[in-house]
Amino acid sequence: METLEDARAGIAGVVLPLALPDAEEARRTLAEVLAQLDDYIIPRYKSLDAPLLAVVGGSTGAGKSTLVNALAGFPVTRAGAIRPTTRQPILLHHPHDAQWIEGKRILPNLERIRATAALSSLPAGQPGAVAGDATVSSLVLVAHEQIPQGIAVLDAPDVDSISDGNRRLAGQLLAAADLWVFVTTANRYADAVPWRLLLDAASRDITVAVVLDRVPPAAEKEVRQDLQDMLGRQGLANARLFVVHETVLDDRGMLPAGSAGELRHWLHALAADAAERSSVARRTLNGAVKAAADRLESVAVAASAQEEAARRLEHAAGEEYGEALGRIIDATKDGALLRGEVLARWQDFVGTGEFFRALEQNVGRLRDRLGAYFRGEPAPAVKVETAIETGLQAVIVDQAANAAENVDRRWRSEPAGRQLLGPDDFSAPAAGFDAKAALAIRQWQEGLMELIRTQGQGKRTQARWLSFGVNGLGAALMVVVFSMTAGLTGLEIGIAGGTAVVGQRLLEAVFGEDAVRRLAQQARRDLQEQCQRLLDTERDRFLGRLEAARPSGTDLTDHARKLRRLAAAA
Repeated sequence: METLEDARAGIAGVVLPLALPDAEEARRTLAEVLAQLDDYIIPRYKSLDAPLLAVVGGSTGAGKSTLVNALAGFPVTRAGAIRPTTRQPILLHHPHDAQWIEGKRILPNLERIRATAALSSLPAGQPGAVAGDATVSSLVLVAHEQIPQGIAVLDAPDVDSISDGNRRLAGQLLAAADLWVFVTTANRYADAVPWRLLLDAASRDITVAVVLDRVPPAAEKEVRQDLQDMLGRQGLANARLFVVHETVLDDRGMLPAGSAGELRHWLHALAADAAERSSVARRTLNGAVKAAADRLESVAVAASAQEEAARRLEHAAGEEYGEALGRIIDATKDGALLRGEVLARWQDFVGTGEFFRALEQNVGRLRDRLGAYFRGEPAPAVKVETAIETGLQAVIVDQAANAAENVDRRWRSEPAGRQLLGPDDFSAPAAGFDAKAALAIRQWQEGLMELIRTQGQGKRTQARWLSFGVNGLGAALMVVVFSMTAGLTGLEIGIAGGTAVVGQRLLEAVFGEDAVRRLAQQARRDLQEQCQRLLDTERDRFLGRLEAARPSGTDLTDHARKLRRLAAAA
């Protein structure tokens, strides 16, 4: 029971949400295995001595209801020309077996309705209390002394019913059976739908009785032999075959007495033999467990495909946004951001001509001139920051747009991705991304200024320069960060000319060479983190769709192995 209940809990937790080619079939199989565990396997393991459940099933118009009436000895279930005629399952049992039937031991999801009318007096074709308020999701219970104690007989809907609900219910009831009484006719015994179910019975090693109904006496020998040969070829050579001759029903819609006598005698004999009943129950139970294991393994393949599809989608999003981050960082290393407007504003800030020559000739004199220079020119430093913000924002937005377009294209190339994105346009950054990028850059710049303030604390000889020139020093640090390649080892002088050297010399004059190296390294890390957060938010637009429909659940293959061992040990 622990193995079965663990398997049941594990299966109930499995979700296969992605739109893969085999997903719908896998979901249906999973639901059917779960239903069989609830309806038959677990209840039967808990009570091996409970009455056998014989489900009478077959094709539309095969005569199932008429046969059930013959087994009961009175017209308990409706038969007629209108299809489908069996609108809800009717379960007949001996009154002494009520304790096993009336609760939720088997088919727990079907509501129980107790029939109370004097059924034996019903006119032909009248459902009476059996139909009552019953629906397709209910189970009508009829207790009568005519039903042998030890076997309950269930009249199921047509397996090929025009009603989807009836077909599903017929399959559910057959999966809950200890034995099948399969009804077909001399004209339809080779139909495809019944044989699919019979082959399923063979795979489950279930006890099967086949009733060949409406057989003209003159054709009995030929038809019986042909059907017997077909059963043998399909692994059902041990199935019992009963023949009901073509005949006229009486005014109550009943077969002549004795027409189904051979089948009725067999069921009564089985009910009276406790050892044989136990053998039937165990054989069917073990077959059902093995079949459930087989089906779980097939679903496990589909579950693996779901996980693999989810990983591909996740990888596509991570890869594209990861490459976008790399391209942004590359753009901040190679000096490209120092071209154009940034370079112009930096040159406005530091000046040209005599300033450069003086700086190159005597860096020491810079300390004597910086204070007055920065106090007198605060605005150009802000212009440098603004130019850097504009240039960096353009790079970030462009790379985020490329990543969104690429992920959208890659996701839509797969069925699961198309399902997750639906009609929504994900091929561009989210609304407001430009503003978010600008805000992130300003936050980075503010953090960089704080780094400079922190670096200057406690330096009495430099505090004056920091208090008046923090924006200028910040602008210089940004220029140094954007002009370095291969970490902190070189300057792209060819791009920015001598202006980048000015920024580095200026900072070294104030803080020292080692401190400048640390400041630039920290500033680059902070910038990368800001860009990473921006792109992660964009990437998560895609991953959020995936997370909301992510495949989940337990290892079905492991449960299948445990069920197979359980069946082998039983």
